[in-house]
Amino acid sequence: MATRKTSAVKQSAVKQSAVKQSAVNQSAVKQGAVKSAVRTSAVKKGAAQKTAAKKSAIRQVAAKQPTAKQRTAKQRTAKGALKQSAAANENILAIDVGGTGLKAAIIGADGKMKTERVRVATPHPCTPDQLVDALAQLVAPLIEQAPPALISIGFPGVVRDNRILTAPHFGVEGWHDIPLADALAQRVGGLPVRMINDAEMQGFAAIEGHGLEFVLTLGTGAGTAMFRDGELMPHLELAHHPVSKKGVAYDEYIGEAAREKVGNKRWNRRVQKVIGILDALVNYDKLWIGGGNAARLKFELPPHVATVSNDAGIEGGARLWHPLSVRETRQFPEATEKTGRFTPK
Repeated sequence: MATRKTSAVKQSAVKQSAVKQSAVNQSAVKQGAVKSAVRTSAVKKGAAQKTAAKKSAIRQVAAKQPTAKQRTAKQRTAKGALKQSAAANENILAIDVGGTGLKAAIIGADGKMKTERVRVATPHPCTPDQLVDALAQLVAPLIEQAPPALISIGFPGVVRDNRILTAPHFGVEGWHDIPLADALAQRVGGLPVRMINDAEMQGFAAIEGHGLEFVLTLGTGAGTAMFRDGELMPHLELAHHPVSKKGVAYDEYIGEAAREKVGNKRWNRRVQKVIGILDALVNYDKLWIGGGNAARLKFELPPHVATVSNDAGIEGGARLWHPLSVRETRQFPEATEKTGRFTPK
């Protein structure tokens, strides 16, 4: 009986010990869970701090970086500077075709001559092929001395899209729709070329770019050009328009042949008369008189009339390559559509 009681007491003690051990185990588990939670919280907190630091760094870098608009503006500025630098370094072969002489020189983008001006007599009679040959021989030494990147040509006649429509000083036969500019360009290395009327090219070197400016050249014949706010207007062959009661045109009235025939004094009176006619016809703000015979004028010019150097026929070749200097409807094609839409770019 005593043995059974002792055994029961032992079993009870074992059970109590097991309960205590289970409680200890449960406490340890709880403590481990708490520690694990603390560690997890610390890890999450650390990760959050790192993420916040990264975002802050990104924002700081982004703040230092230029915006898309700023980048575009900077690129445009760089391109503009590059173009200006390139334009400043470009050599232009400028050619002035006259009825009595062919002149040429290498000029810069500012119109200043980089070589001496060379000149030869214009061949007569003269076919397009003969003129190209003469010009190619004339400019060969210049090209070797200062290789050009562009070509500008002034021609005494109607020029459209780099093609000659009329050449009054060279005759009618064989001078219609002649691609003289391209033919010469091919002979000198295939350079980009632009050709306009010779009075127009001379005008580019003379005009101030304000209001309506008219150009009258006095040489073998009489050439004209008109500009509005620096932009070349469509060409008019006033040289072949009657100016006297007998129906004599400007060319025959104030050209070189007329001066030699009637003498300087009478020729000056004729030029003075023509100035008055042009003033009434055009209502120009400024009249520029150029050409070789401009130096022979002996009367006092009106305040809004001035003469220009004969070298202007070459120097104007630089302006021929300036944007929008020559009016071209293809620059703004929508302006000519019947819809009336106009969206300049």
